[in-house]
Amino acid sequence: MTMSSTRMLRALPAAHRERLLRVAREVPVAEGTRLFDEGGRADRFWVVRTGTVTLDMHVPGRRSPVIETIGFDELVGWSWLFPPYVWQLGAVAATPVRAYEFDAPSVRSLCAGDPQFGAAVGQWVGKVLAHRLQSARTRLLDLYAPYGSGGPR
Repeated sequence: MTMSSTRMLRALPAAHRERLLRVAREVPVAEGTRLFDEGGRADRFWVVRTGTVTLDMHVPGRRSPVIETIGFDELVGWSWLFPPYVWQLGAVAATPVRAYEFDAPSVRSLCAGDPQFGAAVGQWVGKVLAHRLQSARTRLLDLYAPYGSGGPR
């Protein structure tokens, strides 16, 4: 499997990218399929090839708000990398999706066995996590703050 059509994993050096792809499999995901629920066991992650996935968050007494929509070339799931390996958000296929699916325990094992590989994967996921946290903050302010987040301060 090659990732020439996917820019996202190019954040990893070529050797690390190819190593990661050896544990990937291409999967179809039907529209409406719940990939994971907040609080569930984080044992997989995906890179979207086609379609969109929405991330949502449980809010007691309210419908789960969509925090972010993930599309082409984006990582779905980061909780698999950090103990206790429990999803911090939920995710559902908003459209039919084709994605590379990765077995998280296999990837964590590769990371543990090769510190350089592990550092590269950790940095890649960390950048995604930082972006997602900012998006979640902005979205929640838009939904629940008296005047929304507006824009830059």
